[in-house]
Amino acid sequence: MSEVDDVVESGGSGVCLVTGASGYIGGRLVPELLEAGYRVRCLARSPEKLRDQPWAGQVETVRGDVTDAASMAAAMEGVDVAHYLVHALGTGRDFERTDREAARIFGEQAQRAGVGRLVYLGGLTPPGVPERELSPHLRSRAEVGRILLASGVPTTVLRAAVIIGSGSASFEMLRYLTERLPVMVTPRWVHTRIQPIAVRDVLRLLVGAAALPSDVSRAFDIGGPEVLTYVEMMRRYAAVAGLPRRLIVPVPVLTPGLSSHWVGLVTPVPAAIARPLTESLRHEVVCRERDIEEYVPNPPGHPIGFDRAVDLALQRVRDAGVATRWSSASVPGAPSDPLPTDPDWAGGSLYSDVRERRAEVAPDALWDVVEGIGGENGWYSFPLAWAVRGWLDRLAGGVGLRRGRRDARRLRVGDSLDFWRVEELERGRLLRLRAEMRLPGLAWLEMYVDEDGTGGTRYRQRALFHPRGLLGHLYWWSVSPFHAVVFGGMARNIVRAAERTRPPG
Repeated sequence: MSEVDDVVESGGSGVCLVTGASGYIGGRLVPELLEAGYRVRCLARSPEKLRDQPWAGQVETVRGDVTDAASMAAAMEGVDVAHYLVHALGTGRDFERTDREAARIFGEQAQRAGVGRLVYLGGLTPPGVPERELSPHLRSRAEVGRILLASGVPTTVLRAAVIIGSGSASFEMLRYLTERLPVMVTPRWVHTRIQPIAVRDVLRLLVGAAALPSDVSRAFDIGGPEVLTYVEMMRRYAAVAGLPRRLIVPVPVLTPGLSSHWVGLVTPVPAAIARPLTESLRHEVVCRERDIEEYVPNPPGHPIGFDRAVDLALQRVRDAGVATRWSSASVPGAPSDPLPTDPDWAGGSLYSDVRERRAEVAPDALWDVVEGIGGENGWYSFPLAWAVRGWLDRLAGGVGLRRGRRDARRLRVGDSLDFWRVEELERGRLLRLRAEMRLPGLAWLEMYVDEDGTGGTRYRQRALFHPRGLLGHLYWWSVSPFHAVVFGGMARNIVRAAERTRPPG
C-alpha cells in the first residue's frame, strides 16, 4: 500500500534520479515516484544495499557518489528530475564543507546534463535568527538549498521541521522518551514551538514538487496543520498511545550536548544523531508561508494532524510494516569495508572464531532462527555480556545495542540490526553482519546453514576481526577468553532454539 494513499492525482512522466535511496526518506520516496508514473534511477555508493528492496526490480541503480563529478555526470544522463536527499552530517568536523562541495557538484552536473528540475528536502529555519547562530545541521541544510537554487536548474527546496513517521529519528526520539519516562527532567527546548509534519505529507510534496512549472525556483516551508511545543507533543503522544499522563519538569542546565547524551541513554537514537536534532529545537521552527499548496493542492484529509500521524506511525510499528528507519542509512563514521575475499587478507592479520554444530532439524527451521536473530529475540548467549558491550559502545559515542530490527522476521541487505548491519544475505544459507560498534578494527559475524549429507543440518558460525594497529591486536586477545561463552553459547543456543520448533514425532 502506498504511503501517500493515492493522493497524488496527476501522473508523472520522465526519469527521476533519487540520491539517498538507502536512507529513511529516499527509500520511501522511490515507490511513490514509481506509483506516480515516473521511471526511477537510484544513485548509490553501494548498489548491493538496494537489491533486497521490494521495488529493486523496477528501478535502474547506478553506482556513484555526490562528491564525485564523473559519476554524477554519468548518473545525470537522460534525467528529468533529480531528488537530492543526502547530507554529510556526522562524517566529521568538515561535514559542512563536504555538504557544500557535494551540492555544488550535484548542481553543476545537473545543469550540464540539462536536468529539468532539482528537488531538495531541507530544514525549516527560524525567522529572524542570524545564520551564524543556527545549529551546524540547520546552517548546512540552508546553505545546500542556496547552492542548488543558484545552480541554474529550476529547484524546489522543501523545508521541514520535525517529521512524524514510523522509523524516523524524530519519531523514535519522541516515542522512547514518552514511553520510557513517566516522569521526565527535560531541557528548556521542550517549550520551543514546532510545526511537525507527517512523513506521508512530506512524500506527497516531494512527488508533487517534481512536476512544478519550470519558472518556479524557490524554497517552500512545509508543515502540518498544528504548531506545538515538544512538551505538548509528548503529552499528545502519550494520549494517542494510551499511556498515563506524563509529568515533565524542564531544567535550564541541560545544554544541547548534555541533552544529546541524555537522549542517547534513553532512546535508540545515538548521541551523534540526537545532537543535531536537539540543537535544531533551540529555536522556533514554524512555517512562515504555505505557498506550496498553490502548486500541490491538499487532498481531503491532508495535511495530516499530529494525532493522526502518531496513530499511523504506531500502527506501522505494531504491524511490522516499517519500510525504512532512521538507521537505514549507514551510520556516519561506521566502518564500511566489505569482508575481503582473499582469505590471507593480503598478508595482514585476520583473527577468527569458528563454531560448528549439527542440528536435528530441516535447514529452513534453522534458518528461521538465524534470520530472526537480534532485536527482541536477542543474541542467544550471555545477555549481560551483550548488554554491557552495548552500553560501552554508547559511552564511546557509538550506536549501542538498542537499534533493534526493522522487521521482526525478515532481513534485507543494508538493514541495521542492533550494532550490526546486514552486509550479505543469501536467504536460507548465509547471513553476514558487519559491526558498527566502536572497535579498533573491522569485524564481521557470519552464520551459515547447510545440509550435512546425513539427513541433518549443519550450522557454521564465524566471527572475524581485522585489527587496526597494536590496540586492535590487544583488543582481540583481551576478549578472546570470553569467546567460548559468547560465541560458543550462541551457536549452541541457536541450534537448540531451532530444534525446539520441531513438531513432536
